[in-house]
Amino acid sequence: MSIQSAIEQKLTATFSPERLAVINESHLHAGHHHTEGGHQETFDGSGETHFRVRIVSPVFDGMSRVERHRAVNTALADELKAGLHALAIEPAAPGERTRW
Repeated sequence: MSIQSAIEQKLTATFSPERLAVINESHLHAGHHHTEGGHQETFDGSGETHFRVRIVSPVFDGMSRVERHRAVNTALADELKAGLHALAIEPAAPGERTRW
């Protein structure tokens, strides 16, 4: 299973979102330097290491922005430990304005 599919499944199971978009942005980070195992490496932009999550869920109603981010990070803890390098999170409750 791809990392993107795993993220989509976990967020759907945890938050029952009204809207969910998981966007692989790894290609946008080609040329960036990563430090892996003490070695400086240049990232080639391939794979599934950088994602943007746009999610609207009633679970977020009454939660602060920080609480929402923590909830998503907790749901994706395994992926973050396994090498997911960057995660941009855009959470909203139903009825809240989004930029997307």
